[in-house]
Amino acid sequence: MNTRKSEKFVAIPELENGVRTVYLRGELDLSVAPDFRQVMEPLALNNETDLVINLKELKYIDSTGIGILLSILKARQGMSAGFYVSEVPDQIRKLFEMTGIAKFFAEQENSQ
Repeated sequence: MNTRKSEKFVAIPELENGVRTVYLRGELDLSVAPDFRQVMEPLALNNETDLVINLKELKYIDSTGIGILLSILKARQGMSAGFYVSEVPDQIRKLFEMTGIAKFFAEQENSQ
């Protein structure tokens, strides 16, 4: 039985100083993947700005969410466009390390 309380997923894009940052909040899983893809696709395909995914308030990510992040990474690399993750919570970082994908994500230090 799953007793974990689900937190609604939200992706909030902002543009500041030529950098597009998307703040993720809540739980990124299969149930919200279509909504996340819809938000991210036009941003991922825009190579005029760097793209930063801020994970500070992300509570959970499953393999579907990881797959979306990897597809964004691949698309951005194909366009030679910047893609970074920032403020990765410890539990998410451990998951990235355990799955072997941490090495693919460049981290951007928080400048605030």
